[in-house]
Amino acid sequence: MAIQSVCVLGGTGFVGRHIVRLLCAQGVAVRVPTRSTDRLRQALTSLPVEVVPADVHDIAQLTRLFAGVDAVINLVGILHEQGGQTFQRVHIELARKVIEAARIAGVGRLLHMSALNAAPDGPSAYLRSKGEAEMLVQASGLQATIFRPSVIFGAEDSFLNMFAKLAKWAPIMPLACADAKFQPVWVENVAQVFVHSMGDTASTGQRYDLCGPQVYRLRELVMFAAACRGRHPLIVPLPNPVAYVQAGVMEWLPVKLMTRDNFYSMQQDSVCDCAFPFGITPARLEDIAPQYLA
Repeated sequence: MAIQSVCVLGGTGFVGRHIVRLLCAQGVAVRVPTRSTDRLRQALTSLPVEVVPADVHDIAQLTRLFAGVDAVINLVGILHEQGGQTFQRVHIELARKVIEAARIAGVGRLLHMSALNAAPDGPSAYLRSKGEAEMLVQASGLQATIFRPSVIFGAEDSFLNMFAKLAKWAPIMPLACADAKFQPVWVENVAQVFVHSMGDTASTGQRYDLCGPQVYRLRELVMFAAACRGRHPLIVPLPNPVAYVQAGVMEWLPVKLMTRDNFYSMQQDSVCDCAFPFGITPARLEDIAPQYLA
């Protein structure tokens, strides 16, 4: 399947920037919608990307965006609800609009970003909304492929970097869900999987869980991130009832470090035992993260 042009929703985001760079390196024409062209130009400086000011939640604009492209990649997602940005709107309703616009525009190929443990009956609203979006994509009739990563790490991540910054100011760190398990996957490996699968007909109709080579408890990841900055805070694991209260308080902070919905998500380990797809060898956290955390 020869893919020559792609529209990437979420192309200015953490994962999107890596995918767009790989696509451009392969000579694929890339169209990226954004509400802020300045933000896009800053994120993807010097790349031959078609910048289109657009509201991706408007189906008429989506249809125009998809006109003439061979494939659509939907990376749009949120970890926390805020104002009108709800899981229902961003994950479920947008997925439905993307499918409808793709049909109208005659685009058959769709790559969709989901999350590990996504399921309509998942433990959190985040995972349930991701699961419902997956069901829409699977039932769309399009040549669709779904990707379900564990937590993604990389130079601009908001996960390890957050803990490294907190450790600078907090010699003692009360930690919710300290024993929750994660299998972090490098953002570049995630981008490689998306780009490889785009023209791979065998990946149509498939769902791929994406995990790195090693499982870590949350407390281990916090200690690792802090140590990369030369810090060694005392980690104080919180019992679940206290952790739930802490999450509720943090929901009121201007920057949401954690919410009760995040607490519910972490009641299920974000790990998988499947091989990484397409013969790609996933990078070790220890080989990548110290380079940017330090």
